[in-house]
Amino acid sequence: MAAVLLLRCGARGGRRALRECETLCSRQCLKTSHKLYSAVYDPNEKTFEKLLIANRGEIACRVIKTCKKMGIKTVAIHSDVDANAVHVKMADEAVCVGPAPTSKSYLNMDAIMEVIKKTRAQAVHPGYGFLSENKEFARRLAAEGVTFIGPDTHAIQAMGDKIESKLLAKNAKVNTIPGFDGVVKASAGGGGKGMRIAWDDEETREGFRFSSQEAASSFGDDRLLIEKFIDNPRHIEIQVLADKHGNALWLNERECSIQRRNQKVVEEAPSTFLDPETRRAMGEQAVALAKAVKYSSAGTVEFLVDSSKNFYFLEMNTRLQVEHPVTECITGLDLVQEMIRVAKGYPLRHKQADIPINGWAVECRVYAEDPYKSFGLPSIGKLSQYQEPLHVPSVRVDSGIEQGSDISIYYDPMISKLITYGSNRAEALRRMEEALDNYVIRGVTHNISLLREVIIHPRFVQGDISTKFLPEVYPDGFKGHQLTDRERRELLATAASLYVAEQLRSQRFLGTPRIPIAKSKRSSWELSVHLGDGIYPVAVSKDGSSFSVEVDGMKLNVTGEWNLASPLLSITIDGTQRTIQRLSRDASGKTSIQFLGTVYKLQVLTKTAAELSKYMPEKAAEDTSSILRSPMPGAVVAVSVKPGDMVSEGQEICVIEAMKMQNSMIAAKTGKVKAVHCKAGDTVGEGDLLVELE
Repeated sequence: MAAVLLLRCGARGGRRALRECETLCSRQCLKTSHKLYSAVYDPNEKTFEKLLIANRGEIACRVIKTCKKMGIKTVAIHSDVDANAVHVKMADEAVCVGPAPTSKSYLNMDAIMEVIKKTRAQAVHPGYGFLSENKEFARRLAAEGVTFIGPDTHAIQAMGDKIESKLLAKNAKVNTIPGFDGVVKASAGGGGKGMRIAWDDEETREGFRFSSQEAASSFGDDRLLIEKFIDNPRHIEIQVLADKHGNALWLNERECSIQRRNQKVVEEAPSTFLDPETRRAMGEQAVALAKAVKYSSAGTVEFLVDSSKNFYFLEMNTRLQVEHPVTECITGLDLVQEMIRVAKGYPLRHKQADIPINGWAVECRVYAEDPYKSFGLPSIGKLSQYQEPLHVPSVRVDSGIEQGSDISIYYDPMISKLITYGSNRAEALRRMEEALDNYVIRGVTHNISLLREVIIHPRFVQGDISTKFLPEVYPDGFKGHQLTDRERRELLATAASLYVAEQLRSQRFLGTPRIPIAKSKRSSWELSVHLGDGIYPVAVSKDGSSFSVEVDGMKLNVTGEWNLASPLLSITIDGTQRTIQRLSRDASGKTSIQFLGTVYKLQVLTKTAAELSKYMPEKAAEDTSSILRSPMPGAVVAVSVKPGDMVSEGQEICVIEAMKMQNSMIAAKTGKVKAVHCKAGDTVGEGDLLVELE
């Protein structure tokens, strides 16, 4: 049987109260009794007076919080569309470095270097992405006498190139994946960009084209690395921390196997899969690699682990990882603080024997994405309402947005990183479930429903996961939470109770009946609730602040405060507490309710109105076989057809790039092109018409 190849890029690519930023991990996260891991800053340990953050969003905010704790003044950079971003408001100074496209702003080294000179920043923290693993940027900083908060250029060069790093890993006696050691053409990369799996010759050709283009677009390097594809592995990484004095530690592992399109979605620390011996072996190999390249800073060595606990080096990220908070929660270390200390030349304060695993931490990446489309295609818009679930115990939210912020096509669609901590995994997962239910995000489509379904799925709860978890569990795509009969009755009873509560509220004004002479003693309602393909008769009777609801011949008791102006509603159904969100309603009885993480569309009508609605004409569905609409907002990279061309079913018509990922749009049927409504370089929105067929 022919070997399966994996093609990957080889290079890298209202003022929010600062939540009392005395420590990055919230007090709830730092559940350690060891005083070494309180992450408290020593004011006698001098580092830098002013530091520039060459990044944006949540990671820029993350770095600023630690700098404030350490007494370091901060400089933020921003593009013109980010002028009102949270990281700009949090910093002591902020300077615009160009227009929205990253190549003209956050990747614009000349403009950033000018800001460094202008503000007299002594050091630069690159965050992750953008210039964080760019050796030329680090070299230019060094030439100006500015400290780069990260490893030196040699380590960035060695580990940033996946081909060179693989050879170095072999020499350091690190387990590596069998593959081709030469250059095929495209080897820099990260974040899943430029990565394709090829099962046959045709997929190899197509994967080569897209991987090369994405690598060149994101990282300016179109070389490719080809290696054997390990099917159904776990993705487990080791956090390392090294100083300039030859000391290096491994800070335990992070389980990162839940992925979509090779990008992580849910992470946790520690892993359910590793035993102490395997953990130690992986940690020691990670440290051996770090020492082999004289690494100094925080870094991450990623491994693929098979079902027999054989592990293979994947790559080393010479920067702070997106998922670093889970490591901070179980060790008590502030990794940004440690990076700054190391960059200043201080030795590590800890020994390997000091590094604990205290409790369990889980992180969910909350994205402005539609999880029903390929597990997450980008969504854009303004956050009309935004409320983080910080009232839930042991919750940490790393974000760079606020109510009113815009999610644009120019940058990663991440809204936040939601982290929960517990004394054990079950407790951390329960808190995550509660936090997701209590997270209010309005104005953009988000992936809360997918995240919640993942963390409660029996396979995930049991720790039976791999990088193929999502396609295996949802082979036909994600469909949202599938209601049991009991849950369906609970949702119907909730919708009916909300309807009646709304009717009762509309009869009163400031506690007084609108029409004093009107009789308002009604206590029962006969309703019809439409959910999915079903129409259900529901009877509601009021008893004080509770409702007795009959559905399917069964009575349910629904109680709550019924504050309909609140974005969160806590209700109790037959003793079971649920936190729901009513997202919308209209005069026709249509309403959207977020229940168990998934948004359900219902229509609640009186019995009479339901009978009359049968006579209303239905809008005919659009024939989508003859048209191609953009499934996401993005930019048109290429158009492969013109009017009059014949196309076959499955043939590529155009390519849309969204958040640096290229997506091939194909014809749904064979036919002649009638009209083309886009051209290369156009910006399109979700649902925009691209091409029509006759």
